Amino acid sequence: MPNGSSDTGSTISPQSGPGALIAIGGAEDKLGLRSVLGEFVSLAGGTDARIAVVPTASSLGPEIVEVYDALFRRLGAGQVVGVRPQTREEAEHPAMVGLLGDATGIFMTGGNQLKLSSIVNGTAFGDAIVAAHRRGVVVAGTSAGASIQSSHMVAFGPGGSTPKQRMTQLAGGLGLVRDVVIDQHFAQRNRYGRLLMLVAQSPGLLGIGIDEDTAAVVTSEPSPDLASTDRVEMLRVVGRGAVTLFDARSVVSNADTARRTAPLLASGVVLHVLPAGSVFNLSDRTLVRPTATVDPAEAEELAVAGRDLKRLARDIAAGDVSPTVLRRRRARQAPDPVIEGDPA
Repeated sequence: MPNGSSDTGSTISPQSGPGALIAIGGAEDKLGLRSVLGEFVSLAGGTDARIAVVPTASSLGPEIVEVYDALFRRLGAGQVVGVRPQTREEAEHPAMVGLLGDATGIFMTGGNQLKLSSIVNGTAFGDAIVAAHRRGVVVAGTSAGASIQSSHMVAFGPGGSTPKQRMTQLAGGLGLVRDVVIDQHFAQRNRYGRLLMLVAQSPGLLGIGIDEDTAAVVTSEPSPDLASTDRVEMLRVVGRGAVTLFDARSVVSNADTARRTAPLLASGVVLHVLPAGSVFNLSDRTLVRPTATVDPAEAEELAVAGRDLKRLARDIAAGDVSPTVLRRRRARQAPDPVIEGDPA
């Protein structure tokens, strides 16, 4: 099995609903375990994966595609192709759009998210990414490629822990996941303030901040309510860092009156910090409580310890019994000795 992939033999099921979305916070591990990239290849079909790498946001040349080509093939992907529209005219060309037609996974690289948005959004190419997602294709992106997946995208802006007026601004994203805004390199570049500013100004948006070498994996699942035919969006965290969520539905803010670059009031924002393995229901904005699991070996060890404790308790309780009675009781508890020559 290729390093970093948990199941390279799986295939996606286009009829099961929209494909998974994988928003990576940037700087994903490319040399070690590669758990984040391995997750993408596995969900895209493993050995049957046909991956389209979209490097439009990057300022690098063909080498960016070569890097991901080598990585994805090392992780077991069957086919990798570069698809790079560099102008809106190219993004409208049928031949460019056609390259996404048989993809099982689409991967958008990092770079300048405003460049990516200005070339792709509202074009046939952008529409093809959305249509591919809806028919079951896995869509992933790192850094800029993560930000554009949301309905509203961080355009630019400095870091800092205090939200300030005009700290950043929004641009249109692809809308693959609705009513959220995604920021990346989150803890590493101290982007708490700018994400807080955005949700204070737009409380209906859920702010999602993703650390480096970390991914928010969003899947569409059947509703846990058996009487409902609705689907819910679930977010699962993979990787080395955490995903931070800001839920500002009950915020008290002065965003409408603060001037220029003044600090913003942002009171009542609900904070969730989700490490790897955490699951969050995006549809109703609640944490999915983990279920306890017991390792079989650990369970057996606990059972043996429990029997020993019971025996010790009986011995203690028998402390006032005569030594002769206690010896007889212990003899009954001991296993029969094996006599030499007897069948074992």
